[in-house]
Parts: sequence; structure tokens; C-alpha cells
Amino acid sequence: MAQTVTEVLAAGADSVTLIDEVKAGTYNVEGMTQAEINDMVQRNVDHLSAILLYAPDAEDASDDTPNVAGAADSKKTTHVAAVTTGTDYIAAN
Repeated sequence: MAQTVTEVLAAGADSVTLIDEVKAGTYNVEGMTQAEINDMVQRNVDHLSAILLYAPDAEDASDDTPNVAGAADSKKTTHVAAVTTGTDYIAAN
């Protein structure tokens, strides 16, 4: 059975949380260099950016990829915000 948009976005929730907590200073980064922290945040930004682009192939009727890209913006608000937050965090650090 194919995943739904909601399931895909739920899978990205950990990345949203990580990015938000790193920025807030509540994520445990003890023993990590700033470069390592930035790399971790970038990987999570990349993950969210990728899932936000999920869409079925319009030319393949059997493609059951959930249409996250075409989903209502209200469903993706926290994910889009986390991408911006993570990108801004890396630029500032």
C-alpha cells in the first residue's frame, strides 16, 4: 500500500523537531563542532526539501507516489518553515 501525504509528512516530523531544537539551543549537540552541527542540520533540510517535492509521475498512471508537492500549503507549513529555519541557522553559523 502506498503512503499518503500525511504519512510522508509525519516521517519528516523528526527533521522539523531537530532543526527547531538546534536553533532554540535545546538539542543536545555536546561534543559536536559547529561544522558537524551545520552538517546535521543540512541533512535534515535536504530530507525535508526532498519530501516536499514528492509527486507522482503525470505520465505513469500506476505511480502511487503521494502528491506532497500538490498538497495544500496548510499541511506543509511546519516543514517549509523548518527548511527556512535550518537554512538561516546554517548561514548564521
